[in-house]
Amino acid sequence: MKRLIEQRLNEWKNSLNRKPLLIYGARQIGKTYSMLAFGKEHYANTVYCNFESMTDLHTVFERNLDPERIVSAISAMYNTQITKGGTLVIFDEIQACERALTSLKYFQEQANDYHIVAAGSLLGLAVNRGHYSFPVGKVDMLTMYPLTFEEFLLATGNEQLISLIKEAYTHFFPFALHEKAMELYRAYLVVGGYPAAVQTYLDSGDFNAIRAQQSSISDAYIADMAKYTTPSDMIKSIDVYNSLFAQLSKENTKFQYAVISSKARAKEYEAALAWLRSANVILRCQRVTEGKYPLALYEDQTSFKVYYSDVGLLTMRMPISPNAILQPYNLSDKARGMMAENYVAEQLTANGFPLHYWTSGNSAEIDFVIQQDGCSIPVEVKSSDNVKAKSLQTYVKSYSPKYAVRISAKNFGNENGIRSIPLYALFCLHPEI
Repeated sequence: MKRLIEQRLNEWKNSLNRKPLLIYGARQIGKTYSMLAFGKEHYANTVYCNFESMTDLHTVFERNLDPERIVSAISAMYNTQITKGGTLVIFDEIQACERALTSLKYFQEQANDYHIVAAGSLLGLAVNRGHYSFPVGKVDMLTMYPLTFEEFLLATGNEQLISLIKEAYTHFFPFALHEKAMELYRAYLVVGGYPAAVQTYLDSGDFNAIRAQQSSISDAYIADMAKYTTPSDMIKSIDVYNSLFAQLSKENTKFQYAVISSKARAKEYEAALAWLRSANVILRCQRVTEGKYPLALYEDQTSFKVYYSDVGLLTMRMPISPNAILQPYNLSDKARGMMAENYVAEQLTANGFPLHYWTSGNSAEIDFVIQQDGCSIPVEVKSSDNVKAKSLQTYVKSYSPKYAVRISAKNFGNENGIRSIPLYALFCLHPEI
């Protein structure tokens, strides 16, 4: 299953300023697979170290953190030679061994010719621990996400469709294969981006099996909350996670603590929200009070939305069948809107956009505001081809952006300063252009 992170890994390998690499990401999104596949393709050999399943590895780091001694010990343990530039050394689940993470600093300072890549499902949590010695400035970092829609198209053998979508996006002319692409978009809403679910879709198309896998992943998140938090924080984290569907089902999708409990207060649940975000279980979208550049100066820290990190985990919880999602005209606008908005949040995040939204009192709301081409651009999300709305006009009148973006089920178009992008073409939108 081809992942686009492979290109980033290749850039890292060939960089003159390469440092040990840390890959963040939720569990079961394909980090291990991608690292091993990259090693197999680009190195003479790969040494794989998993600090959760191979506890003997911890003893290697209990003494001093001299890189040459560590390399020698690992070479002896695996009975293989580790060469500078010729071997990819993988430190997986590195959060389970704090001294292994600390050792990356010394590899960068004393033995940077060794190619070290590290990853962990709960790496973000481990790094945020107060007692953790993080190698600040000594590592390169990447974040990996579930398969994006573009990667889903690659997995389903639609490489040519990707090229045609990119061409249509460049020129903003109507796309002849619009209906086919929309069908695949709707399939992605059901399947999501977890590799196991995508593989089941490819092998059998069994939606019951896909839903079972998604449920298992969700259960694993809850198990992590029980294992890696205090009993009090565990309950709060689970309560927040279990409230997500209700939060997104509301007319006003701003995160409200009262949805968790009538007595819930922000201060009580800040740590739980931070835990879920650090574990890459949720996506947080911050409100901005002004649609001005740069957006970070106008963040309202008290108002935000929260989305699932994978749209398949949202649709799994919806009381509708997968077949109903594949035939969207049977669904309410509200149901389609929930799915589309979560999908857009996920894809924008994977494309490198920080998530923001804008409101003007109770009169107008823009689903997302992004920074592109040195200015703040409003992004309106519509789940259907009915795109009439006043909020976008209000934003444009207030802030005069260079252009506005409308993501919807409509075909490509560019009219009156509004760039219409079909839901399936969102992967074409990037921060630098």
